[in-house]
Amino acid sequence: MTEPTQDLLAQAAALHRQGRRAEAIDLFRQVLAARPENAEGWYELGYLLRAEGRHQEAFDAYGEALARGVRRAEEVHLNRAALLSDFLRRDDAAEAELRAALALSPRYLPAALNLGNLHEERGERDLALACYDDILAGPAPADRASEELRQEALARTLNLRTPTGVDDPLLARVNEAAGKVVGNHTVRANLLFALGRAYEKLGAHDLAFDAYARGNRSLLRQHGRSYDRAHQAALTDAMIAAFPTAAAKPAQAAPGPAPLFVLGMFRSGSTLIEQVLAAHPQVTPGGELEFLPRLAAQRLAPFPASVAGLDDARCRAFAEEYRAELAQRFPQAADGRYLTDKRPDNFQLVGLIKRLFPDAKIIHTLRDPMDNGLSVFTQHLNLRVAGYSADLSDIGHHYGQYRRLMAHWKSLYGDDILDFDYDAFVRGPRPALEKLLAFLGLPWDDACLQFHTQTNTVKTASYWQVRQPLNTNASGRWKPFGERLAPLRAALREAGVDAG
Repeated sequence: MTEPTQDLLAQAAALHRQGRRAEAIDLFRQVLAARPENAEGWYELGYLLRAEGRHQEAFDAYGEALARGVRRAEEVHLNRAALLSDFLRRDDAAEAELRAALALSPRYLPAALNLGNLHEERGERDLALACYDDILAGPAPADRASEELRQEALARTLNLRTPTGVDDPLLARVNEAAGKVVGNHTVRANLLFALGRAYEKLGAHDLAFDAYARGNRSLLRQHGRSYDRAHQAALTDAMIAAFPTAAAKPAQAAPGPAPLFVLGMFRSGSTLIEQVLAAHPQVTPGGELEFLPRLAAQRLAPFPASVAGLDDARCRAFAEEYRAELAQRFPQAADGRYLTDKRPDNFQLVGLIKRLFPDAKIIHTLRDPMDNGLSVFTQHLNLRVAGYSADLSDIGHHYGQYRRLMAHWKSLYGDDILDFDYDAFVRGPRPALEKLLAFLGLPWDDACLQFHTQTNTVKTASYWQVRQPLNTNASGRWKPFGERLAPLRAALREAGVDAG
């Protein structure tokens, strides 16, 4: 390699370290145009493009790296599988990439664990367990990172295998593993959340709550406490101030499927509702899409203050970009009526949604606040996204801010927002579903009540719940925990929310 090329690569790497990704990408492209045989350069370019949300370009760059003999090719196959599964929604191709990685390195645990997770998302329990069992049956790893992957496989095994009683050896094994984790509090949290769910299934609610609480303390040790109540209240105020009036309706609808937004608190039933709608022939499920949060966090930063300078031309451009990205990702949706965007925390972006898509329909999922709060507390949510989720009082405060903001959006867009009550739906499915389909202008379809028989991939933590027929098991889930949830109830009531 010539010295000028080496200098350019060094400059590109420096820009990458400084977080100047767009400039680094341009420089890597310049280098690779002159020296396309540089496999490691293609790998670095793929990494940067993925970080920028340019998923197809990243996938192609990784392909160039493989074609040119990149080192640790199994890692590149793993990265391509993640892009295919999480963003490009081509799960068969993702499985092929994971199997290619394992063909190169049969004990490459990241690929084996991801293959098990992919099987879970498809509802293939036995295949997932086979992957986890294979990981656990192998020789003890010599390095900490591989041992942590084995512990992740152990946690997922407990999620899939209901223990026979509180003295089941699998429970003791998971508890022991959680106590031995060194340094990685996230791995410990996953073991403890699995332990909590297992105890809860057995009716051992005190043991379950203790495990959940320990899991959340582990997450707080890993990431630190990031939820600022004053900041969240100020952000809610800023959102309300930035969108004081309703956006004007468009002259005519754009071609292609209409975006349908499903939002609300995390763990409020949004995955279930999307799965029900996905059974309708006129609806394509999009899952939790990142376009709008990425737009607000990056190109519209600082949001929502930037809304004051957001003109109609830019709104149309962003809307067209959104549609184009989804058309590429979901070509099968072209002839349908709706494509769902089920990102729960988009409740904070309803004003932006209605600026970009003034005729958009919004399904607001809600459930009993105590059940909702408990479900958040007992699920490992990303604290960078849901910083409130590891503390019961913080959950109650955030719930109050969410309710306050939704009340504002409904005052502006009430005709286009449907409250869909999870608890009412599981008690009386047909009336609730008839109302939902009428809101969307869709004809009745019996398949919507057989949603659990679908074989589509589900990308959220609820992927096993939505494989089951409708039941009321989760309604009133909080009651056996009683006074252990007193901080949640107190925070909800302080926020003016009826907490039973």
